[in-house]
Amino acid sequence: MRITVYGIVQGVGFRPTVYRVAKAMGLKGFVLNNGSNVEIHVDRDGEKFLAELKRALPALARIDRAEFEDIDEDLGEFSIAQSHDGKRVSLIPTDTAICGNCVTDFERPSDRRHLYPFTNCTECGARFTVIADLPFDRARTSMVDFPMCPTCSKEYSSPEDRRFHAQTISCPKCGPKYTLYDNRKKPIRGDAFKGFAEKIDEGSVGLLKGWGGMHIICTLENASRLRKVYRRGDKPYAVMIRNLATAKKYVKLNDQEQRLLTSPQRPIVLLHKREDSTEALEKVSPGLGNLGVMLPYSGAHLLMFHHLKADSVIMTSANPPGEPMVVENEKAFDLGLDYYLMHNRSIIHRCDDSVVKVNSGRTNFTRKSRGFVPVPVEANHKHPVIGVGAQWDVTGSVSRNGEIFLTQYVGESQQYPTLQYLDEAIHHLAGLLGVKQFEAIGLDKHPRYSTRIVARRLAKEYGCQLIETQHYHAHAAALKIDRRIQGPLVCLTWDGTGYGDDGTSWGGETLLADFSSYKRLATLDGIPLLGGDKAVADPKRVVTAIQLRLGKKPTLIDVQETELYLKMLDKSVKASSMGRVLDSVSCILGICCKRTYEGEPAIKLERWLEAGKPRFDFELEFVNEGGIGIAKTLPMFDQLLEMEITTESERADAAVSFVKTLVTGIADRACDFAESNGLKQVGLTGGVSYSGPVTAWVKQAVEKRRLEFVGHERISNGDGGISTGQSAIAGSLLG
Repeated sequence: MRITVYGIVQGVGFRPTVYRVAKAMGLKGFVLNNGSNVEIHVDRDGEKFLAELKRALPALARIDRAEFEDIDEDLGEFSIAQSHDGKRVSLIPTDTAICGNCVTDFERPSDRRHLYPFTNCTECGARFTVIADLPFDRARTSMVDFPMCPTCSKEYSSPEDRRFHAQTISCPKCGPKYTLYDNRKKPIRGDAFKGFAEKIDEGSVGLLKGWGGMHIICTLENASRLRKVYRRGDKPYAVMIRNLATAKKYVKLNDQEQRLLTSPQRPIVLLHKREDSTEALEKVSPGLGNLGVMLPYSGAHLLMFHHLKADSVIMTSANPPGEPMVVENEKAFDLGLDYYLMHNRSIIHRCDDSVVKVNSGRTNFTRKSRGFVPVPVEANHKHPVIGVGAQWDVTGSVSRNGEIFLTQYVGESQQYPTLQYLDEAIHHLAGLLGVKQFEAIGLDKHPRYSTRIVARRLAKEYGCQLIETQHYHAHAAALKIDRRIQGPLVCLTWDGTGYGDDGTSWGGETLLADFSSYKRLATLDGIPLLGGDKAVADPKRVVTAIQLRLGKKPTLIDVQETELYLKMLDKSVKASSMGRVLDSVSCILGICCKRTYEGEPAIKLERWLEAGKPRFDFELEFVNEGGIGIAKTLPMFDQLLEMEITTESERADAAVSFVKTLVTGIADRACDFAESNGLKQVGLTGGVSYSGPVTAWVKQAVEKRRLEFVGHERISNGDGGISTGQSAIAGSLLG
């Protein structure tokens, strides 16, 4: 009997487990990886064997389905046969944290891998970032440059060993090695990790090369210096903390957050700071109530903390501003840091750390990358389609046989190197999946989005059509794919900016969305963007536009600027954006009037929304214009601007009173639309939906009406999910 198994069956210790189960049952036959699945040939008891195999599966393996076929062949003693290429319909293994058994090996002084930074086995370590091609065999990974020593070869060949057929197996004798360099590219003698840790403890800013990229590292006390070196404004840094017990001294954790923090994927988890948090934490994430925390996930991290005195360090992706993370050793020196700790194994695919947040009980991905890609989601179609994303937080997508696969996080696409990275990531994913021809490329309608360049190039390469998708329709479609919703959905699509059908900037939309079409049901008052994109980056311009629209004297600019802005007012493009509204509230209340990173004023507002109470009365009025409901925010701003705020509690209460009135009012109207269309669900998507208070208030409003609230769980709420929505829309339009 031939059993063909589909699922996550490569690079996760699957074939060795098959071997051990078959031998234990006394079966004859063989197992092989054909690049598309795993074939298991047994002489008898096929169904009983599969049941035993499912009980013995490695932690990272997954069987989605199995096919049985009776065949006539002579079988000998059970063995693992040579892999060969197939149709490539298997799932690609993800990078996962060093497992408990390997940590034990790493920490045991008598073990030959004691303190060896590349310690791993069949159930852990680098996978996606080291794969050049499938099937997942050593010759197709970056470990091809490191032939196994006799001892590793013996472990690799022994069915009883945990590293039996571990493709990335190595040890200090035959594996990759780390070297410490100074800023003149000169190697430093001595113990590389010990020397690096000493320099970090002393206040240096260093670089550590990992599996799928490089991190810039320094102590928390040196956050201010790092900001000057790295030119990141107030953007928060992620922190790696020695262990879970230490993390609890810095942040508060619920059970769901703890499971995420300690999971094999080891994402960065956004956690609330403790009330007694140090001044150093404020420098790490200025003005925010949360902190991005991750635990060590490789032997290199464990070895660094083995020598460090500090119990936590800043770890941020090593990339020039606006460009992809550095992966080549030589280019790393261009970053101008103090010290560089780098190994000699090549990184085939860069892959940033994933970032997650628990929001109203659901896991929201603010960045879905290492550990979670390229795991697919079910598609609404079976067409081969590419999605290229929007402009910020870009990911690409490739669909195949009814599934959508996301690339790793790519980043902001304004710079050419990032566009090149997007192109490479899509091509590599398509190659791993064995998709050689596409029917369509989905892209955003915004005429100035840089990702359109990649889309046009791909359409020409594959000879297929371009399908433009409206930004908020793509957000809604991504949410529908995320939550497996086939029919129409009333969806609140809230973020900073997106190209509207009428040429204005949208971002506060209520849509009735199916995959092939959508209807705009409601939106916000349009606020002029004085100077266009300059206003997006400068909340004071938006507040000034509001004041001028209300006939008030501007308070944030001088007389000369006022005269200029008055001339621009009627000519400026208008934005019906929830993100701009939150930015304006933040600026009016003196929380944040200067944006140094995407979404900063609104993100800093969240801390105040969590602290305040709705004790001030605001009223939200709706008017109907051309069949679309308009939420009138200007009268609310008029009231806010007239308020005399003298204490921090009043500031928090004013913020809550304004924002809760607005979002619950719009959510309640969305419920009206759902009920009038015979629907039972209301969704929330877009960058604003990362806000814990906003999501909670919308959820409460929807559930109060006895409808189901639909929020994200598997696909990024923000623009990282756009490529998924583009694929869903394009596939639907292809029929």
